[in-house]
Amino acid sequence: MDPQSIPAVREWTAAVGGGTDYLDYLSQEVGLGEWAAFSRVFMPRFVEVDGCVLWDRVYEPANFRTWQEQLRGDATSVEATLNQFRLWLHIDIPEDPESEAGALALAEDIAASWRRSLADAFPDRAFEVAATDSEDGPIVSFVTVR
Repeated sequence: MDPQSIPAVREWTAAVGGGTDYLDYLSQEVGLGEWAAFSRVFMPRFVEVDGCVLWDRVYEPANFRTWQEQLRGDATSVEATLNQFRLWLHIDIPEDPESEAGALALAEDIAASWRRSLADAFPDRAFEVAATDSEDGPIVSFVTVR
């Protein structure tokens, strides 16, 4: 994704001028805490529970057990249900074609990074990682290939 395709970045860099770009934008608009949080989005941690690989942010023991019971222990279905990062729940995405396309491109970049993170964490496993557009907005998800 080209950050310049996002209206806020493009407008800021045009207003500042002088050959500024996305890194200048981040340097001026984002602090250390935000940088650290961004890094966890792009390089998440995972937990393995009862044969399921889960994004650590979505794992909660009681909720996991509920889904495991409801889905009759089908590990792929449990992973598909829990391993979802719904960007639209965390990012205010303006309702215009340019912003919506930018959000989907961001989801695709996050999915590419998750593929690498999963491969590093579980080198003996294969994963299907997807960035999909839904009626509400982009979703990044993954399941183990069994």
